[in-house]
Amino acid sequence: MDRHAEAFDLEFFWDPVCPFAWQTSRWLRRVAKLRDLTVDWRFINLSILNEERDYDSEFPEGYRESHDRGRRMLRVAAAVRDTEGRDAVDGLYQAFGATIWHRVVEQGTDFRASVATADHLVAVLVLAGLDAEYAAAADDPSHDIVLRDETEAAVARTGRDVGTPILTFGPPDGPSIFGPVISSVPETDEECLAVYDATVTLCSFSTFSELKRSARPRLDLPAITGRSD
Repeated sequence: MDRHAEAFDLEFFWDPVCPFAWQTSRWLRRVAKLRDLTVDWRFINLSILNEERDYDSEFPEGYRESHDRGRRMLRVAAAVRDTEGRDAVDGLYQAFGATIWHRVVEQGTDFRASVATADHLVAVLVLAGLDAEYAAAADDPSHDIVLRDETEAAVARTGRDVGTPILTFGPPDGPSIFGPVISSVPETDEECLAVYDATVTLCSFSTFSELKRSARPRLDLPAITGRSD
């Protein structure tokens, strides 16, 4: 069943190329199951968000290409949502995450090299139970209109100096936040819910804007650690 006309409890803006968004989505799915919450998986594209910045001086090498790969994947997601409905996006995002982040690549290999290629996109669509012909949307810039609109909608809620994920509680008018940014999913249900409740509590105060520490543990993902789950 499609939910175009239904209200969602949460909106989650994601770019498949961001590992932190993926970790947060895994945590949120667990919370949603425990609390019986519905999530609308919406789009935010990092290449559109950062298009006015100087990639050569402001980002590490390879970020422009990585963000462009995210745009290709989100074009496919936009095409899927347009035809299959919003509920199809959840499974598609999970297929992207599984094929990008939950695999071990040879040491020294750029694990992103195969991401968003035609073969990868077809594999993702097959894994998600969708028509492989949607892969052609990756080369269709007309989908950028939707990606741009959703990116702007996301940062209108938080301010522009953010990334992905952006999470909205009680959309569209409820509080929004960039994050929570986590390196690994909490191990227990209780810990997952504690993080969620703390986030909701902080966001409920209109004057609250930020908590941050930049010393982050390494991402607990096979594509990063080189170890299988």
